[in-house]
Amino acid sequence: MSDTDPKDKYKDTVFLPKTDFPMRGGLPQKEPEILNAWSEQNLYAKIREKSEGKPKWILHDGPAYANGNIHMGHALNKILKDVVVKSYTMLGYDAPYVPGSDCHGLPIEWKVEEQYREKGQSKDDIDPLELRAECRAFAQSWSDAQGEQTQRLGVLGRWDNPYMTMAHKSEGIIAREIHKFVKNGSLYKGAKPVMWSVVEQTALAEAEVEYKEHKSITIWVRFPVLETEIEALKGADVVIWTTTPWTIPSNKALAYGENIEYGVYAFDGQKIVLATSLAESVKEAADIEGWELLETFKGDALKGTICAHPLNGQGYDEHRPLLAADFVTDDAGTGFVHMAPSHGEDDYFLYLEHFGASDIPDNVADNGVFRDHVPLFAGLEVYTQKGELGGGNFAVLKALKEADKLLAKGSQRHEYPHSWRSGAPLIYRTTPQWFISMNENGLREKALEEIAATQWIPAKGEARITSMIKNRPDWCISRQRVWGVPIALFVHKETDEILNDEAVLDRIADIFEQEGADAWWQRPASDFLGNAYNPEDYEQIFDTADVWFDSASTHALVLEAEPELQSPANLYLEGSDQHRGWFHSSLLESVGTRGHAPYKSVLTHGFVLDEKGYKMSKSRGNVVDPMKMMEQYGADILRLWVMTSDFTEDIRIGKDTLKNTGDLYRRIRNTLRFLLGALDGFTQDEMVDLNDAPELEQLVLHQLFETDKAVREHIKNYEFTKLTKLLHDFCNENLSAFYFDIRKDRLYCDDPESFERRATRTVMAKIFECLTAWLAPILAFTAEEAWSHRPANIFEDTSSVHLREFPAVPEAWHNPALAGKWFAIRTLREQVTAAIEPLRADKTIGSSLEAFPIVTLDDNMAKAIEGLEDQLADIFITSDVKIEKGGETSVAIQKTPGEKCVRCWKVLPEVANNDQICNRCAAVVKYRIAA
Repeated sequence: MSDTDPKDKYKDTVFLPKTDFPMRGGLPQKEPEILNAWSEQNLYAKIREKSEGKPKWILHDGPAYANGNIHMGHALNKILKDVVVKSYTMLGYDAPYVPGSDCHGLPIEWKVEEQYREKGQSKDDIDPLELRAECRAFAQSWSDAQGEQTQRLGVLGRWDNPYMTMAHKSEGIIAREIHKFVKNGSLYKGAKPVMWSVVEQTALAEAEVEYKEHKSITIWVRFPVLETEIEALKGADVVIWTTTPWTIPSNKALAYGENIEYGVYAFDGQKIVLATSLAESVKEAADIEGWELLETFKGDALKGTICAHPLNGQGYDEHRPLLAADFVTDDAGTGFVHMAPSHGEDDYFLYLEHFGASDIPDNVADNGVFRDHVPLFAGLEVYTQKGELGGGNFAVLKALKEADKLLAKGSQRHEYPHSWRSGAPLIYRTTPQWFISMNENGLREKALEEIAATQWIPAKGEARITSMIKNRPDWCISRQRVWGVPIALFVHKETDEILNDEAVLDRIADIFEQEGADAWWQRPASDFLGNAYNPEDYEQIFDTADVWFDSASTHALVLEAEPELQSPANLYLEGSDQHRGWFHSSLLESVGTRGHAPYKSVLTHGFVLDEKGYKMSKSRGNVVDPMKMMEQYGADILRLWVMTSDFTEDIRIGKDTLKNTGDLYRRIRNTLRFLLGALDGFTQDEMVDLNDAPELEQLVLHQLFETDKAVREHIKNYEFTKLTKLLHDFCNENLSAFYFDIRKDRLYCDDPESFERRATRTVMAKIFECLTAWLAPILAFTAEEAWSHRPANIFEDTSSVHLREFPAVPEAWHNPALAGKWFAIRTLREQVTAAIEPLRADKTIGSSLEAFPIVTLDDNMAKAIEGLEDQLADIFITSDVKIEKGGETSVAIQKTPGEKCVRCWKVLPEVANNDQICNRCAAVVKYRIAA
């Protein structure tokens, strides 16, 4: 190109956007720099300082379990929390975020024990204080690691001082919370069936249990009838069916259904009794070729019937009564249920109702081995330490067969409870445990009332937790472990009464707060009992509290104890599994001690699945690591993925998912980049009174008003997916594809001092001011980066976008009538664009500036464009337009007559007489040269 080429001559007179804000985010490199800047300026402390005195809004962080690196579920959870907290901060609330770590419990102790097991040491041989010290160090290391990893996600909070359930003060408060249940009479010691891990040798809570497929041996066992009022039943055997042969030594009775029809069947000189509806299935399982039905009767006729144990004469000589029970059905088995009150919940309560607890056997030790007093099977394992069926199970089978009481055997695959940590199958085991009563002091009813008074998001969460509370048994809070807060009580050795002395209980908690719960093992009992009681008279309880009681108490040790917080919290936010976990236990703990829930609203999210919808697991090789994702894509892409997903359900992640998210991100980033480029050099002096701005600018101001209103509503309704879509569509459709498209010509080619161009730049400054604030909670790093590139002395002087609030949008900008008018104009623009596209496709014209629309308008459309006739070419992105009124609205396209302006590229007749530029460009160039 020569020096005299007109394009070269005028290129310096075109005002193209200019900004250092890069087109490509480079997020994996840029975000750590921003994190360092936040750390150096102590941004979180500055936010707290600026928020002082504002209304409080509290999200309480459910403590992450400190036993490993964060995974995608953590990322989803922490990003959601951060977006919520940042949003409420920018709404003008004092919204601190105090992260926490759940530090006690079986998973950590189990992991530490592995180190000892590798050395051939048993946990029983390890000094409790040594084991606790190892657990504390383990939990601290992972809490620190999780804190660093979560901050990489852009999560701001009190990371220099997170709350920890193992802190001395926390352990003291947890002890006090246990003592509150002592004082109100809700805590008691009882022997009830609980889910027990023979591998980990402790009771487990429902939330520590997972159900998965398990192969069980099934047996049909004969119990000889000894006494009965039914003549046909004399000399017969009652047949039961069970999937747990090892429980037969603990049998104490049989159960039947009063309304079930039973039949006595004779074959090969034998008689058995079964539910008639199940007879054929039993006949097939036992390979019985034929039999005769002697008599049928209703179950209520069985009252008073007594059987012998199938191993009668071998140490099992007590008679077994038949008991009516409403839980017996005839849809599987035999219509009779073998009752082992030591190993089943229904069994336990039915037997308790008839005979009390005094003779319920304790046949299986903590490690799953039959105790020494068990005839035939003493010392044999029920389950091995690998979680496999032990020799005790098969020994029972053999003994039944030798006694000729095994009618049939088989196997069945079914869903069965397993330990979440060890993966081993669990057993029900009646053991002495500490319980919080669901009915004492009306805990169940009060909890149900508080559920109804709480906002549940999504709403289906209310029904889920309601059914759980309605049906749950008393809360077993004791664990036979070492790493945790002890159930720090004294029980009188003779009366079995809890020492409910406020001075003693306070002394325990005070010492824990000062020294930690290790003191329970370090100090003599007399230090806690004081001078009023003789330690020889009392048993010191060393069971530890269920870890769910620890986390349930965090409202007390965090919300109530921290001056910057308050209780109840505005929001608890966790995964949907926490209806049976943290939401559940927190509700019971708070209602049981304070009479109200610890939260006003509860939001739940789903689980993160792989791209095909499968659960992530190492064995599948489909685990998506958030740290690796940030190394490749950056945290803001993960944040945007969370916020564009329906996180109330299970959501998927993978390469295609993040590629789509990346496309959405680029549109938003390009919007910010265009605004910054358009505002290059913008000053206060250039700003205009927007009351006099052109209609299109006033339309955009109206859209800012409407968007601001929707942003605030979406936040308060926790509709963050809708919020993110709103902002993306505002950037993509209202700005990039419409307003920016129309105003590019004005920005690039109009006189910089013209009122119209200054109005456009003023409005773009308002857009930038609002958009960076609205995006800041979602795209925490990108909004910060964009804010750092803002023109000087135009916006509020804050070192970080996160120190801002959402800008106040004037009510005067609200103009629905104008929006309605421009909706019609926009529809007309779409018609013109649609008419031009075929001509561009077949190369008849190049750009739309070569098109000359001839637009016929009906009366309504003609009225809509009144006063804008001279702006329609700019709106249509054409060089000129011809308007004809009357008839139906239609569009015809011709090729624009004239020549192309080398400065603005419009095609106009006047260009031929103006040194290859149009009149507008000639005036601007002439003015700028003269200036």
